[in-house]
Amino acid sequence: MIIFKYADQLARYIQQQKAAQKQIGFVPTMGALHNGHIALIDRSKQDTAVTVCSIFVNPTQFNNATDYQLYPNTIEPDIMKLEAAGCDALFLPSIAEMYPQGTAGLEHYDLGYLETLLEGKFRPGHFQGVCQVMFRLLTMVQPHKLFMGQKDYQQCMVVSRLLQLMQSATELITCPTLREPDGLAMSSRNMRLSLHDRQIATTIYKCLTTIKQECNKGITWPVIKEKAEQLLTGAGFIIDYVELADATTLQPAHATMATIYQGPRVALIAAFLHEVRLIDNILV
Repeated sequence: MIIFKYADQLARYIQQQKAAQKQIGFVPTMGALHNGHIALIDRSKQDTAVTVCSIFVNPTQFNNATDYQLYPNTIEPDIMKLEAAGCDALFLPSIAEMYPQGTAGLEHYDLGYLETLLEGKFRPGHFQGVCQVMFRLLTMVQPHKLFMGQKDYQQCMVVSRLLQLMQSATELITCPTLREPDGLAMSSRNMRLSLHDRQIATTIYKCLTTIKQECNKGITWPVIKEKAEQLLTGAGFIIDYVELADATTLQPAHATMATIYQGPRVALIAAFLHEVRLIDNILV
């Protein structure tokens, strides 16, 4: 695996691979890699000839400075995992390489209503930060295919919107969420959970599976939502949202009876367990 710290060196490598008629797959990460990330590398290796991964903890997408400072940094084990997975190239830029003009007065991206609900509502400015770093990474890597995980459901929709705004030919491939044996969605933030909280964290997945089962039974959404919220608060969570949304637009997707809404739906949860914020979703 070749490690690049500078965009111009990476660009030369990408140009060489494309000149050899090789398709480029790209997996952007913030490090603290787990098997969910490695599954994205595996999928890229299946679908493309050259797999590029990036590790960059992007300061512009954190609402909370403490959250940014506490984000896990495990670069040596990350490199070993990528090498073992057969990743071809790792882009490991500095903040100065990604934001040479600094992080003030950055461009604004027209994300429409996606910025006003769910993650957009509870983390104002977060998706602008995501777009700022993804615009830069996509411009530098110029991949044929981009691989992201379904756990960050709304972020995948935002990146899809960004690709439209960029008029990019890159194809976004959204891959299923990988879970621990007890159902907890794999996440870099899980590293920050105590052993006790790690066990409690599975409550989110239990709530999602309950929501799915009860929606399929035709139980009314207010009843389902109240039950899920009681489960979460009873376990010690502070809830940002428990919602049922249209799977393609993220607009609310619950009528008086759950069965009245006929389109594909997704149930989404975001909640704090002490200082660690966890998100997850399930298709209904």
